[in-house]
Amino acid sequence: MKLSLGFSPCPNDCFMFDAIVNRRIDLEGLEFSVRLADVEALNKAAFEGETDITKLSYHAFAYCTANYVLLDAGSALGRNCGPLLISKRQISKDEVAAGRLRIAIPGVYTTANFLLGLAFPEARNKTPLLFSAIEPALLNDEFDAGLIIHENRFTYQAKGLKKIIDLGEFWDAATGAPIPLGGIVVRRGLPDAVKHAVNRVLRRSVEYAFAHREASLPFVREHAQEMSEDVMYRHIDLYVNEYSVDLGSEGRRAVQLLFERAQAAGIIAATSEPLFL
Repeated sequence: MKLSLGFSPCPNDCFMFDAIVNRRIDLEGLEFSVRLADVEALNKAAFEGETDITKLSYHAFAYCTANYVLLDAGSALGRNCGPLLISKRQISKDEVAAGRLRIAIPGVYTTANFLLGLAFPEARNKTPLLFSAIEPALLNDEFDAGLIIHENRFTYQAKGLKKIIDLGEFWDAATGAPIPLGGIVVRRGLPDAVKHAVNRVLRRSVEYAFAHREASLPFVREHAQEMSEDVMYRHIDLYVNEYSVDLGSEGRRAVQLLFERAQAAGIIAATSEPLFL
C-alpha cells in the first residue's frame, strides 16, 4: 500500500524519518511518497486533507481532528524546548502584554502562536512569516519582536538578538507538563490495521535513529541548509526524545491539557473525536 507522507526538512524530522525514506527498516509492505515542507505549509495541507500521514503543529491538529488521528510515535514534546519571543532592542514582558508591538510569527496555526496567545492575550498585532525569515526581519527593524522555532533558538544570540521570554518555560510554569509542539497524524479513514502498522514503522524508524545516530547524518545534512553539525545535533537532541518513541500516558495527558487550555481560552472549539490512535 502506498501512502503520502509529509514532514519538515528540519533536523529532528529528517532524523526520525531517515530510516523510512532510506528503507533501513522493515516497512511492513508499506510504501511512502514523501513531501517535505515548512510546518505551516504542512498544517494547511492537513486542513485540505492532502496527505495520508503528516507532521503538523498540535495547534493545527485541533482544526482537523475529524480527518486525522494522532500516532503515539513521532511527536516533539519536551521541557525547556519551547518557542522563544525575541527582539533587537531590550523589550520587557509588560511591553508585550500591552499589545502594541508588531510581532512576526512562524504561522497562524503553529503551536508557537497558540502559546503566545495564552501568554499575552492582548498581543494581536501579528504577521506570519516563514520561520527562517523572522530573524532577518527583526534585524531590518521590520518588526518589534519575533517568535522563533526550530534551529533559530541556537543562532539568535550570535546575531545580537535578545530573548524576551521562553514560552516553553511559560507552559512548564503554568502546567508542569511537557510542552507538545508537533505530532504525526494519520488519516482517520484508513483501515485500523494500516494505521497501527504506520505507528509501528515510525516507532521502529525513531528507535533505529537513536541506535545508529550517524546513519541519518547525510539525510539530515542534505536538508539543513548551512547549519553546522553541532547545531543540527543540538536541534535533534532538543526535540527528539522518549516522547518521540511513544507518547505514553504523560505525553498523552500533555496533549489533552493543551487542547483543554486552548478550548478554555476560546482559541479552538471542543471536539468529540478521539485524539489518539
